[in-house]
Amino acid sequence: MKIRCFQSSITLKKIPATAALHRVPFTSPHMATLATYPDTTGLPVRQETHADTQTVRTIAANLAARFAETAAERDRAGGTPKAERDELRASGLLRLSIPTVYGGLGASWHTTLDIVRTLARADSSIAHLFGFHHLLLATVRLFGAPAQWEPWFQQTATHNWFWGNALNPLDERAVSSPCNGWLEFSGQKSFCSGALDSEMLIVSARDIDTNALLIAAIPTQRSGISISEDWNNIGQRQTDSGTVTLEKVRIEHHEILGNPGPLSTPRACLRPLIAQLVLTNIYLGIGEAAFNDARHYTLHEARPWPSSGVERTGDDPYIVGQYGEFWAGLEAVRVLADRAAHRLDDAWARDAALSEEERGEVALAVASAKVPAIRIGLDICTRMFDVAGARATHGALGLDRHWRNLRTHSLHDPLAYKLRELGEWALKRTYPKPTFYS
Repeated sequence: MKIRCFQSSITLKKIPATAALHRVPFTSPHMATLATYPDTTGLPVRQETHADTQTVRTIAANLAARFAETAAERDRAGGTPKAERDELRASGLLRLSIPTVYGGLGASWHTTLDIVRTLARADSSIAHLFGFHHLLLATVRLFGAPAQWEPWFQQTATHNWFWGNALNPLDERAVSSPCNGWLEFSGQKSFCSGALDSEMLIVSARDIDTNALLIAAIPTQRSGISISEDWNNIGQRQTDSGTVTLEKVRIEHHEILGNPGPLSTPRACLRPLIAQLVLTNIYLGIGEAAFNDARHYTLHEARPWPSSGVERTGDDPYIVGQYGEFWAGLEAVRVLADRAAHRLDDAWARDAALSEEERGEVALAVASAKVPAIRIGLDICTRMFDVAGARATHGALGLDRHWRNLRTHSLHDPLAYKLRELGEWALKRTYPKPTFYS
């Protein structure tokens, strides 16, 4: 079955190639004027290599252990996890998915997503920020030209930049207007995860004349950008997913990701699948965290029910059976999530040769993992109290945060539409239509 990259409900404005890109040395994005980028003409041919996955996993596991110690307390406080973000910077993991030729670690998507899951088991807000950072790096690579993303990758790897998000294509309040050879973005964007304390920002606006969607990569500290600390939702409380206000923000044409542009080719259409797999691994990590916390409480704190006839809660057959359900569900999601990540890596390696059908197969694998990640995760986050007991609801433990985090984040895009996409394939052999959410 044929699919077409999503261009029906938005008009994508093509921007000329960046052959005339201004390239002068540039070491910090914290400038109110224009950001310019280093010359990369002498770089060797681009190539992908794999990171030392064991070392990477050890670093991530050590970070996760530290983050877990304060996760419940920080969840109650909300706000920006500045110290934890700085630990991620210092760890080198912000360059995990960047190819080694640009100073990165050259990790596969499978490894990168595995680290997202590891962090989510400790703190799903941190995993959210980390996963979206790598999604945004993929965004500039898939939507932009090498002359744009190569220097951005170099600078990110050198200076451990954090990338933040002010894209949200569903929020169309920001507009782009022509202005004396450049563009000006004005308006607001909601759900801007990770914008606070970032060095670079992906922003979008609609062309005021054509309604074309324009996406740009700019320094977060550029004049005219205001980031509100107004995120106060019940879950994912340290993702800073609040509002970004743009007031006549100057955007150079060479900062627009227009070649090839958003969702313009099968390869560019991998971007939403990376996003969905980041979410899937966050959800799986939350489910695993709820399982681990419940297991610890059952084994070390819970009291057996008087009529159970056992001395330890862990010997109650009704409790043991529920853990069997939890485990089977998590194992299934792990297999599906890993399969989807490997298929993404295979598709990524196809580069410009990726076909619409190959992209469609990845989309099906991703959706097939995401649906049970949400359903099984929410089930465990709810029923963990059945196996831990009433005392596990004590506010100081903060065990309710697992449900709040998963319930909040799983509303990113409606589950019903993922099921519809899978149903269209199961019934009619129609691949999911590429959008920013599928």
